[in-house]
Amino acid sequence: MKRDDSSRGIGPVSSWLSMSLHALVAALIAIVVLNSADGTAADRVAVISLATLFAVTYVLGVVPEGALPEPGRRGWWWIVALTLEWLALMWLSVEATYLVFALFFLYLRQLGTALGIMAVIGATMVAIGAFGLHRGFDVAGIVGPALGAGVAIVIGWGYEALQREVAQRQRLIEELTRTRDQLVVAEHAAGVVAERERLAREIHDTVSQSLSSVIMLLHAAQRSGPGTPKGGERLEQSRQAATEALAETREFIHALAPPALRNAGIGDALVRLGARTRETTGLQVEVDVPADTGILPMPVETALLRIAQGAMANVIQHAHATRVDVTLTRLDDEVILDVVDDGLGFDPAHLGPLGDASTSFGLAAMRERAASLGGRLDVESRPGHGTSVVASFGVAG
Repeated sequence: MKRDDSSRGIGPVSSWLSMSLHALVAALIAIVVLNSADGTAADRVAVISLATLFAVTYVLGVVPEGALPEPGRRGWWWIVALTLEWLALMWLSVEATYLVFALFFLYLRQLGTALGIMAVIGATMVAIGAFGLHRGFDVAGIVGPALGAGVAIVIGWGYEALQREVAQRQRLIEELTRTRDQLVVAEHAAGVVAERERLAREIHDTVSQSLSSVIMLLHAAQRSGPGTPKGGERLEQSRQAATEALAETREFIHALAPPALRNAGIGDALVRLGARTRETTGLQVEVDVPADTGILPMPVETALLRIAQGAMANVIQHAHATRVDVTLTRLDDEVILDVVDDGLGFDPAHLGPLGDASTSFGLAAMRERAASLGGRLDVESRPGHGTSVVASFGVAG
């Protein structure tokens, strides 16, 4: 039967069949040689010579690859040579008839299913005829080769079915391997995108706001005059804002908690945020936080602070508000942050005041941050009526 590269998937089985066939050929040749002793000297020499030639031809076919040759032109010539030598040997010795059992497997393997079965049937008829010419026709002489041919065909079909099954499984394994590799690439790409989005949110909520404050303070210092007390105060405030921006940058690079939360809770961090905003912008900022917020997970506190910073940055840059109210509410199983301003407002359907893309990004970043922790972000606004940003997170009681 024909064999392709998939046969390498059943290497142990193929090796076992090859070794068994080699042993069968060696045993049958030995029987032919041993039984040649009953004949004349000339017949004995002829039988031994032909048996040796058959053995050498067989060995030359299997030695180069260490196994049976692959189906192909070389295999065809090998089969033809063995068949001719078998016919000549069978003419001299009836025992050579039994070599047909080894040839059955070679025909099926080297010639393919259809042609191999035809060759097996032909060899069976020749073997029965030779046996009958030497010893007379009887039931054993007919049934033996026919039964051997049937067994060889069944084994050949089973081997072929096993090859097809192994080939199918090999293709499935290769497809799964390719799919796994594609998933690894996709997961890596998704991880890169997620990390870029995280860094963009962190920069927008921290460094961007701090740098905006630095720019505003420097402008204020320039207007007041660098040599005046007011100008010096603004310069000092800008230095502090720049220092905080540097600390924030270092912290989110290392994925640590914000410095504002390192030694205090979210309540104190929001109070400091409000105070700093009042100092740097002149906005009226009112912060209302409970005396005890209880124990909140650090990721939730970080998200609350970042959302408050992002909302405050939008107010400073876009809302033109005069007042901002920041309220933190702790319930049994929920914590809620409200940031409300009296600014210009906008249409939430357009994701930004007057279509401003930077605010759209800020709101999207806040929503993603809340959603990543199972929270929720709601934005209510109307042109001319201010904006309300509400973030809520479920927490354990």
